[in-house]
Amino acid sequence: MSDTLDKLNAAMKAATPEPDQAAKAKNMRLAMENFDLLQGLAPDARPIAENRPVVGRLKAGVSTMIQSLTTRGGLAATTALVAFGLIVISPQGRSLFTPPDVVLPSPAEPQGTRLRDDTFDKVSEVDGNAATHVEIPAAEPVMNAPVILQELADTAVSSAPTPAIGQSLSKHRSNLAGGIAPMPARRLEYETSTPQSNTEAFSNEAPNHLNVTIDDPVSTFSIDVDTASYGVVRSSLSNGILPPTDAVRVEEMVNYFPYDYAAPDAGGAPFRPTVSVMQTPWNADTQLVHIALQGQMPAIDDRPPLNLVFLIDTSGSMQNADKLPLLKQSFRLMLGQLRPQDQVAIVTYAGSAGLALEPTSAGDRATIIAALEQLEAGGSTAGQQGLQQAYSVAEKMAEDGEVSRVILATDGDFNVGLSDPDALKTFIADKRDSGTYLSVLGFGRGNLDDATLQALAQNGNGQAAYIDTLTEAQKALVDQLSGALFPIANDVKIQVEFNPATIAEYRLIGYETRALAREDFNNDKVDAGEIGAGHAVTAIYEVTPTGSQAVLNNPLRYQTEAAVDDTSSELGFLRLRYKKPGEATSALIEMPILPEMSPVSIDVQFSAAIAGFGQLLRGSDYLGEWSWGDAIAMASTARGEDEFGYRAEAISLMRLAKSLSAD
Repeated sequence: MSDTLDKLNAAMKAATPEPDQAAKAKNMRLAMENFDLLQGLAPDARPIAENRPVVGRLKAGVSTMIQSLTTRGGLAATTALVAFGLIVISPQGRSLFTPPDVVLPSPAEPQGTRLRDDTFDKVSEVDGNAATHVEIPAAEPVMNAPVILQELADTAVSSAPTPAIGQSLSKHRSNLAGGIAPMPARRLEYETSTPQSNTEAFSNEAPNHLNVTIDDPVSTFSIDVDTASYGVVRSSLSNGILPPTDAVRVEEMVNYFPYDYAAPDAGGAPFRPTVSVMQTPWNADTQLVHIALQGQMPAIDDRPPLNLVFLIDTSGSMQNADKLPLLKQSFRLMLGQLRPQDQVAIVTYAGSAGLALEPTSAGDRATIIAALEQLEAGGSTAGQQGLQQAYSVAEKMAEDGEVSRVILATDGDFNVGLSDPDALKTFIADKRDSGTYLSVLGFGRGNLDDATLQALAQNGNGQAAYIDTLTEAQKALVDQLSGALFPIANDVKIQVEFNPATIAEYRLIGYETRALAREDFNNDKVDAGEIGAGHAVTAIYEVTPTGSQAVLNNPLRYQTEAAVDDTSSELGFLRLRYKKPGEATSALIEMPILPEMSPVSIDVQFSAAIAGFGQLLRGSDYLGEWSWGDAIAMASTARGEDEFGYRAEAISLMRLAKSLSAD
């Protein structure tokens, strides 16, 4: 074999990806079917002379193709010519054998079309072609295909840049010009198929309804420090679309931002509650009861060693740039915040789970980064196996006084093993008693399974965040690393009893997926949310004072008011329960909610603006005439110092939402 042909073969191998055998077989079948469909021959074919202009164009195209063999497109075209011996393709990927009565669609048109053959009532996929209709009447045959193909074969051989290539193509001359049986004319139809639907699933409930205090005075829920919903909202708006309604969890939007609430006293409870009362921005006749919890920030030097297991989804759905590649960059940022006494292990899962990195000192960054960089996406999503192996590794790493945490990074597309959120909830609930925490990082859009991620995070004594940019990775895994990894209070529950003498109606804004039964508050076996070091948690009620014209429910005819204490001016009574890490018995914090409306901080005002932002996105019925402009104005006034620009970004998102809502 000549040097030139050797170089050609080497170039073809370099330019050709590894074949997908299933796709190869499918494409071969479709090529054969479509070639047969496009012949459109009849016994009384037109003379060859009538088709000479077409032949000239085809021969010119073949010559162009042969002269472009060293290009990627030319190599692909030559491969098709030699392999099939049937159809000649130009370097641009367009068919050169196009009968004059047939117009093939442009490859630039929408994807996902089907080629229908009315004669045989079959449908074949023709990716990249747009919908069009082609009539080939039996009385007007297209051309004498064997002769045309013979001339194409001659042109291919004569145009070869080297004798060796010409000899190689000559071997396939008989394939190109071989006997082709005439076929009856038929109608060809290209039909555009429906694009693949978005498979995202979000976990949410209907917005909390308005409660009549005298009928139902007690509200109980688990705290929530997740921020995933805000990330999804930002991703949607930044891409020019309003987020799905179920993707909006108002409390996660409010709790996305750091706030400077009053810190707890040294030696006391691990967090401090602060209650403020302010007029409701969207209703002058109601009030907001704002409950803020601020976690303590222990000295970083005193923190216990960390045992981290990166559980990384390497399934085929993670190959996009905003998934596995961004994931690798994100974890690299985190490594810079760890200490040599911390340990890192990596477990991956696709078709099956595997240990990609044995427990390694965080000081050995080169080894950890090398293991990350070797990860590639491919296969199905065996999430259950990955979780089982990650927990097993974490348990082996744990020692007394250390913190062990599995950090799951995925798009949530579990499709092998446990995939139902309820089944995953049960599995994780059984594992959390081992003392290993679970955090969940969501990546990418299109098949984001938010329901699964929420089921994992809420039941794994951890939190969920959505990483859509490297900036968000910096926030979640660097700036707020202590809160994300070091728990200071477990199973934190809030219960508010409103006073029917002063509050006629109330509703909790957000926390729909965190609701608890009244009796769950005192049951230490019922799981709830965790607060990390330095975390700030916010909950907001809208309350309607007794006698306000904003009261929406008429009093019942036969109700009793015997339990109403008219002597108390309290709006309600706040109770909180929590467990210290490693303990099984909860502690109780209690305090009254007083009506004094002292000046509120800009943090309280900004959190209220974000609560309004979330309700606007959900289409709340309780906002009246309050508009996007009002939300923007309120957030802008309460922007404050905004060291990292998070609040400025939120205001920009409000402006986008306003424009998209108007559109």
